[in-house]
Order: sequence, then structure tokens, then C-alpha cells
Amino acid sequence: MTPKSRKSGSLSSTWHPAVERPLVIAGPCSAESEEQILQTGHALAADGIKIFRAGIWKPRTRPNSFEGVGPVGLQWLRRVRKETGMLIATEVANARHVQETLNAGVDILWIGARTTVNPFAVQEIADALAGADITVLVKNPVSPDLELWIGALERLHKAGLTRLGAIHRGFMTSETTHYRNAPHWQIAIDLKTRIPSLPLITDPSHICGNRDLIYGIGQEAMDLQFDGLMIESHIAPERALSDAAQQVTPDELNTILKRIILRSPSVADKKFNYTLDELRAQVDMIDRDVISKLARRMHISKEMGQIKKESNVTILQSSRWDHIVRERRTLGLSKGLSEEFMMGLLNIIHEESIKQQNQVMNESGEC
Repeated sequence: MTPKSRKSGSLSSTWHPAVERPLVIAGPCSAESEEQILQTGHALAADGIKIFRAGIWKPRTRPNSFEGVGPVGLQWLRRVRKETGMLIATEVANARHVQETLNAGVDILWIGARTTVNPFAVQEIADALAGADITVLVKNPVSPDLELWIGALERLHKAGLTRLGAIHRGFMTSETTHYRNAPHWQIAIDLKTRIPSLPLITDPSHICGNRDLIYGIGQEAMDLQFDGLMIESHIAPERALSDAAQQVTPDELNTILKRIILRSPSVADKKFNYTLDELRAQVDMIDRDVISKLARRMHISKEMGQIKKESNVTILQSSRWDHIVRERRTLGLSKGLSEEFMMGLLNIIHEESIKQQNQVMNESGEC
């Protein structure tokens, strides 16, 4: 079965925490001490946060970094729940983590991006969780691979887990960006489209890598009708042992959440709906026109491929491509289009054009 034909509609989820949108999961990147955990937990609970998160085991790129306090941190989380009434959540990366968190009675688990990318690791976790009545969230893989993300959810679903959700935390990319991980919103939107019942949370902390950008990403997630936010909050971020730059104090988190505007997906106002329908009709017309013109462009690409084949000329003409990029980019910017959009569009068109020419160049002519 090819990825495009895979059906994931059988995946369904029942959300565990009975809270209104936006669901907010907050707490420090790492559990560092019992005092730090309790102070942060009480401060967040006082602001109405219902779910407390903290990393117990921390996957680090290189050894000799802080890799978490281990199982003792689970007891600190239990104390937060006992004293505040909040649900508690942490990350698991293998079967041993699963067993220790289940023994500790943790309410919510999540699978991190470095683990999601490995189907063997996800399967190990799914097998360890088989039959457990617990909420499990799956972060997107570090690479922008929707099928890998869905595959991880499917493995958990096949193990009998029904309370599933996804966390959009951005993707590693070679692109130049001011984010730690590029949001690539369309991938998260595609996941929501493929599995409409799946709760989807955005993690602005890991997308941004910078506390000053968290509000903007949080607002965009809400505008896209995502279900919630996971935001790292530390009682003293400047002293954090991991990811200090992306954590906010409980007071700062409260300010961010108060700024976020929750918008409705629809309204009953007749004038609004009539105006929106009119604008959508214009968009539909333009889209059909754009598709027709792109089809015509690819037909011309095939003609170019044919004359190049007859003259034994290579497909790629670097100087021509450089000219197109400069000219079209400048034109797009003058029309108010972003450089990121223009470069993405041009690369997609160029890739398809080369594909069309390559087919012509390599046709054997045999029946």
C-alpha cells in the first residue's frame, strides 16, 4: 500500500482531561529538584493550569549533558498532583520508562520527536503500553514526514490505546529561519485532515527556542483551530539545566495565555457569511486559473524537453534557473508575497518541470 492510499480514519481518540479549549500543558523542560517542581507546580495551579509536565529522562545529543533526574522525579510529580490536583505528564522513550511511569500512576505520557522517528522504538513503547488505560500524545518526528507521524499513532492504536493525541513541535530543516524548528503548519494541518477526531496540540517552546516568540506561535495555533498548547514553564528559567532560553515563568505564561484570542470557526451573521462566500468564489476562480496556467507551463516544459533531446542538450541550464529565481523573486516581493513563499513555489515548479523534461528525454519510443 502506498503512503497516499493509506487510510487512517479508523484512528479515533477520546480526550482524557475534561477541560475547555485551549487545553494547556505546562511545566519545566526538566525536573531538576523537588523544590523546583513544587514551586513551579503550585504557581501554575494558582493560575488555573490543569496539567503539569516535566521531563524525567532527557534525550541529549551528546553525552555528559544533563539527561534528567530519572525515576526519583516521578515521585516529585506525584507530590505536585497530590498538593494541587493537577494531572501529571512526562515523556517516555523506551519500555522501561513506560513501566516506571505506569507504576507511578502518571496520567499522560508523550513520545518525543527523537523517538517518533524510530518505528522500532515506537513499537517497543506500544507493546509496553498494550492494554493500559492512559492518554498518550505523539510528537511529530524531527523530520517533516507525515507518514512517520501517522505510523507512530497507528502502532499505538493497534496496541489497544484509544486516548491518543498529537503534538506539533516543529521540524528540523536546512532552511534559514528564526525558529529553532520550522513550524511547517501544513504538515500538522494535513494530519488533522487525515484524522479529524485526533486532538492536536502545538508546542511553541520547541518550535521557537526563544521565549519571546511563543505568543505568536500560540496565537497562530489557535487561529488554525488546534486544540491546545504545551508550553515550558520554570520557576526560574535563567537557572534551568536544559532549554533555558525557551522557558517562561508561570507569571509570563499567564500573560501569554491572557493575550491569546480564541476565535470561532463560524458565525451566524448573514452578511459575514455572504461576504465570505463571495470571496471564496473569487479564490476558487483564481485557483482554477492558476492550475490551468501551471498545466500549460508543464506542457511547454515537455516541448523544451523534446527540442533538448533532439539537440542532445542537458535538461538543467543553471544560468537560466538563476535568472528565473532572481526575476520571479523580485516580482513576487513587489506584489507583497514573502520570499519564503516565492522560493518554495519556484522550487516546486522547477522540480516538476525537470521531471516532465526528464520523462521526454528518456522516452525510448518503443511500444
